[in-house]
Amino acid sequence: MRSIIAALFAVSLVAAASAQSVSPDPKQAPTGRYALETRHSQLLFAIVHAGLSEYYGRFDKLSGSLNFDSAEPEKSAVSIAIDTSSIDVPSQQLIGELAGKAVFDAQNFPSATFRSTSIVRTGPQTGKMTGDLTIKNITKPVTMDVTFTGGRIDPMGSTYAIGFEATATIKRTDFGITGMPWEPFVGDGVKLIIEAVFQQQKG
Repeated sequence: MRSIIAALFAVSLVAAASAQSVSPDPKQAPTGRYALETRHSQLLFAIVHAGLSEYYGRFDKLSGSLNFDSAEPEKSAVSIAIDTSSIDVPSQQLIGELAGKAVFDAQNFPSATFRSTSIVRTGPQTGKMTGDLTIKNITKPVTMDVTFTGGRIDPMGSTYAIGFEATATIKRTDFGITGMPWEPFVGDGVKLIIEAVFQQQKG
């Protein structure tokens, strides 16, 4: 019994030490170039289906870069590319329809992009980031609510890593996503949820 208690205590100490090693202060992160860490970054989307529930999906392949200014985070800049053929939902049939010509038309428009144009800080770890979102060669301004979730030396390596959460709502019709047979059963608003990890680039 004592050995079990000792083991649990040791695990709790390790967890506490790990949590304490994450800094919530953006000023502690090195200024410089960062690349999106694609293994742990996600772009989720949700759309109301039949007025009953939100239907969730995601894109599995992302890439991007961040020029981070720790002293003045509002002067930072981010660029993200999304592989539209990597769309993923629970229905295999629907995956084909979403990647197909009627929706994202991944064959002709293989990527969607977001490039920030301005950032306004709203708190020590929060801000509003506005940028140009391009889908199917249609570009519209989008503003995201962003939270700095922390920074630390990457436990799997020696570089510094920083995390962000971001949310926004866009209209699919603004980007020409219309005319699907099932369009009457889905909403126009699409909620975007981004969990992003960036790794510092050396040199």
